[in-house]
Amino acid sequence: MSELITAELVDLDLSAATKDAAARSLAERMVAAHRVTDLDGFLADVSAREAQMPTGLDGGIGIPHCRSEHVNAPTLAFGRSAAGIDFGAADGPADLVFLIAAPAGADDDHLAILSGLARRLMDPEFTAALRAGRDPAVVAALIRGEEPAEEPAAEEEGTAPEAETETAEAAGSVPFRIVAVTSCPTGIAHTYMAAESLAAAGRAEGVEVTVETQGSGGFKKLDPAVIAAADAVIWAHDVEVRERTRFRGKPLVDVGVKAGINRPAELIAEARRRAERGEIAAVSEADGGKDSGDGDADRSGADHAHFGVRLRTYLMSGVSYMVPFVAAGGLLIALSFAIGGYETASAKSVADHFVWGEADSWAALLNQIGSAAFAFLVPVLAGYIAYGMADRPALVPGFVGGSIALTVNAGFLGGLVAGLLAGAVVMAIQQVPVHATLRGIMPVLVIPLIASAVVGFLMFIVVGKPIASLQNALTDWLNGLSGSNAVILGVVLGLMMCFDMGGPLNKVAYAFAVGGLADPTDGSLKVMAAVMAAGMVPPLAMALATTVRKKLFTKTERENGRAAWVLGASFITEGAIPFAAADPLRVIPSVMAGGAVTGALSMAFGATLRAPHGGVFVVPLIGEPFLYLLAIAAGTLVATALVVLLKGARRAAPDPAGAAGASGSGDSRVPVVA
Repeated sequence: MSELITAELVDLDLSAATKDAAARSLAERMVAAHRVTDLDGFLADVSAREAQMPTGLDGGIGIPHCRSEHVNAPTLAFGRSAAGIDFGAADGPADLVFLIAAPAGADDDHLAILSGLARRLMDPEFTAALRAGRDPAVVAALIRGEEPAEEPAAEEEGTAPEAETETAEAAGSVPFRIVAVTSCPTGIAHTYMAAESLAAAGRAEGVEVTVETQGSGGFKKLDPAVIAAADAVIWAHDVEVRERTRFRGKPLVDVGVKAGINRPAELIAEARRRAERGEIAAVSEADGGKDSGDGDADRSGADHAHFGVRLRTYLMSGVSYMVPFVAAGGLLIALSFAIGGYETASAKSVADHFVWGEADSWAALLNQIGSAAFAFLVPVLAGYIAYGMADRPALVPGFVGGSIALTVNAGFLGGLVAGLLAGAVVMAIQQVPVHATLRGIMPVLVIPLIASAVVGFLMFIVVGKPIASLQNALTDWLNGLSGSNAVILGVVLGLMMCFDMGGPLNKVAYAFAVGGLADPTDGSLKVMAAVMAAGMVPPLAMALATTVRKKLFTKTERENGRAAWVLGASFITEGAIPFAAADPLRVIPSVMAGGAVTGALSMAFGATLRAPHGGVFVVPLIGEPFLYLLAIAAGTLVATALVVLLKGARRAAPDPAGAAGASGSGDSRVPVVA
């Protein structure tokens, strides 16, 4: 087995000014050492990992890393920068830069070495020795762990700190117990650094912290008895926690993995507060991964992240639960119109009149089932916005507020406000200290009762009617759109759909469109058509680009391009994310331009759509279907032409570093990670 790092992979005078240049400089050393086979392909994988979350850590450390098919042996390169390089850490630039490269099928032995390095980076003596080192060979040996170090004995995963346990037993008291799970997208570095950081903070606070690291090499599950005995749970993760129902019934702090590294003491304190308040988290396997795109945001709502980040998380929680109702109900209604025409909406109840052999009766049945699903749209939106803010106790007041929004004709906007009000009220109630005997009934009786009464009063008496007036004004504005105003709205919606391809802006535009389907008008149907058309452009454009100019894309990207045909045709905008992550500065502006063209043309053509999803498979249900397809084709061609042009210009451009920066790789192209 090759050594993880050698003297040739150490640069004690790293002169790069940016993180991309630093990654390229260190990667070139890996190429020269025959550890990396394709420089640009590997850098694209590093860039894709960096796009998921910045890799800068507090304490002047940058740790870009990835698993890549272009790596033939697990490798680590180290660079020390005098000026510092910005890797996105909150405390400023990094002077210690580690580039970790793992093969797509890295073995457990090497992953153990990588995780060990990640843990050692939390030791100030280790980082001080790296800053003081003068000989690359000595520094390489230190990183390999061949230099003796004054470190506490490493703890096995899934075990509690023995010393603290003995101390607590000797003192005759049981310490506060926390079980934690840490994980990151690659499962190499941040996973283990967060684990070590939480364990160290627990030792300092006299808290027993037991950590399960869910890394690349699999994970060893915590003993069920340890989980049962725990007073609280911390999840510090950027990928979905596996077998999450094991932690059901415990107070939970749910954050990104960087929060576990940078502020473990705050997380432990928050876990204690939630346990004292008797907060019990609602945990299910269907909860999914992180709701927020911010890896450092608290998904449970009590984090100190920026208010805008938390608000986006709350709204996206509601939208994510609402979308299945919209999709099922909307497609059923659209199918009923295809079978029986638009007059199906005024048919008698099928409970009173249903003829098995009549198509109109079946059309009415589908319409009324779809309408029943649509009736839940606003209450579900409000309920799960509240749930995202304050967990399960907020569900009842959220649903009640959403139902009242429909009663007072406040519609989609009323549901948004009702959800935020319900969450805020429940969060306020949870701050009130209560006696231990009442904690058990607070989440299931007291909080839902008081919060529902308060939210109901506010929605009926205070804010309901003003919001209803605003909703009516918005509806009238949409119905009155024509000419240049409609085209401008189409451009804006197209840009939003294509900017983050399934992210917050995309979801806001989509939620705006489907909200209008609850009470459809000509204007809202045009908006729905423009949104779906623009959302199809990014994956279709990337599929076409990988077909017409294969040499501009890696083998993996070409394979993704074949899948993108189906994803784009199905209105799954996320199909373009791998391309955007690898080359954001060229792909994102290109698809945004194409989406803007499609949105504008769809609105100008007057295309309408009653189905909230389906892509080309619901074209028969679209008003002006041929013009609609023309709008999609035009935007796809524009986006394809731009991305091919920009990638071609990059390929032809000389490397600005020139010959002075060459290191034997023989590659003169500007890196993909521009």
